[in-house]
Amino acid sequence: MLLLLTGIAAWAADVTGVWTGNVSSPNGDFALTYTFKQDGTKLTGSVTGHTDPIEIQEGKVEGDKISFFLQVDMGGGVVKFTSKGTIKGDEIVLTTTNDAGMDLAGEMTIKKQKQ
Repeated sequence: MLLLLTGIAAWAADVTGVWTGNVSSPNGDFALTYTFKQDGTKLTGSVTGHTDPIEIQEGKVEGDKISFFLQVDMGGGVVKFTSKGTIKGDEIVLTTTNDAGMDLAGEMTIKKQKQ
């Protein structure tokens, strides 16, 4: 059983690298760049778009699932954005909600950039 679990862990996704995608907003579409560093199930990194990089917090990768949150200063008030998604090879399908539970722009697909 231990060997089976070790084998499954070896097949877990490694999302380390640069991922890009577009998000739709009332002001039009804009590009986001995610820079991920994975160490086991721990995920760190940042997201850039219209702002300086924002640090990923409490990032996790468990099997094909990814989750993290960002805290963004929205003109004096900090808003928490939580992202959860499914890793599918070189694509991740993310859903993001704010701290009020509102879904933001539905699903977004980000793609891993070739190095």
